[in-house]
Amino acid sequence: QVQFVESGGGLVQPGGSLRLSCAASGIIFSSKAMAWYRQVPGKQRDLVAVISSGGSPHYENSVKGRFTISRDNAKNTMFLQMNSLKSEDTAVYYCNGAPSYDYWGQGTQVTVSS
Repeated sequence: QVQFVESGGGLVQPGGSLRLSCAASGIIFSSKAMAWYRQVPGKQRDLVAVISSGGSPHYENSVKGRFTISRDNAKNTMFLQMNSLKSEDTAVYYCNGAPSYDYWGQGTQVTVSS
């Protein structure tokens, strides 16, 4: 079955960095566009960044120049390098396909606070 396991979140000060990882299974990962999403309590889940099966990235405007999405098709793994973090980046981060599957993992909490 489809499964996504996110990791790498944590508490970081403004201006700091984190690297998120996503392990995917149950899909033909190498042929699928993948994405990172984030959700703040009480709000809808938003798209943050997308990467094509061939590695072409696309970013939501607020993270352009700060976040970098990448993937390792040989290991069914995707990453999100987050630099220059801001308090408004605080959220639970999820990985999924683009478009997304019905199944969602537990996500990983990112908290940016001094």
